[in-house]
This record gives sequence, structure tokens and C-alpha cells, in this order.
Amino acid sequence: MGAERHVKFFRNGGAQAVVIPAEFEMAGEEAVMRKEGDRLVIEPVTEPKGSLIAWLRSQPPWEGDFPELDIDEPPPRDVDL
Repeated sequence: MGAERHVKFFRNGGAQAVVIPAEFEMAGEEAVMRKEGDRLVIEPVTEPKGSLIAWLRSQPPWEGDFPELDIDEPPPRDVDL
């Protein structure tokens, strides 16, 4: 088992809360929390490697022109599978 700290619960409005010590600080702005028996597990939300969203965020803003759409084309045909 890794590092361990004794912490106290307190009330924040109607919710039970705990301060996360600096040495346990997690990256990011969101986490997933789940209960496993008597344990509370908190894990940072991470984007999977190779995710489309991560790739799009890494791209520079689009400066090109979008293609013209030919709205006179007939609609696609139904396909029986």
C-alpha cells in the first residue's frame, strides 16, 4: 500500500467532505468517485490515448474554406440489409 494520511471529515452544506492533502493532489479538474465496500475510491478523469477529442484539441484553429455543398443532388437511396 502507498502513502497514508489520517484526515477528518467535515460538513459542507449537506455534503460530507474531506480536504485532500497536497501530496495526494491529482492532475486535472474532474474525478470519478465510487464506493467499494467501506472504501471510497477517487480516480482522476483521463482521456484515453489516441482519443479524437484529445487530437482535436491539439490542432490549430481551422483557417481554410469549407467545400460548397451541392444541395441539388438527390437524397441517398434506402438500403435493405
